[in-house]
Amino acid sequence: MRHDSSASRRKGKTPQHRPPLEAPGTSASTARSPRRSGVTNQPRVSPRKRRFRPGTRALMEIRKYQKSTDLLLRKGPFSRLAAEAFLVLLFSDANLCAIHAKRVTVFPRDIQLARRIRGVDNM
Repeated sequence: MRHDSSASRRKGKTPQHRPPLEAPGTSASTARSPRRSGVTNQPRVSPRKRRFRPGTRALMEIRKYQKSTDLLLRKGPFSRLAAEAFLVLLFSDANLCAIHAKRVTVFPRDIQLARRIRGVDNM
């Protein structure tokens, strides 16, 4: 299979198309769109929002939150999340204790053993 790329190897410029001729009685400023000419018929309602370079906003937020001492997460959802994480780890350790005893059912004594092995710090 041969690829013919002679069209891309041609020398010289590609022909440029001329813009359409204007109708008599119209000027170039009215033929162009208001956006291109810089002239607007409507007053600006609000100024454009400032655009920061990528990463600048993140650095500003980092400085803001490092200065403040307020909580970033609500107390209620955070405490529920911490309690859920504690219980999940406790039950996974109790499950390992049950498997070690050649059982598949978790008994209260498995949970007590898991808490005892963990120590006083994790109660």
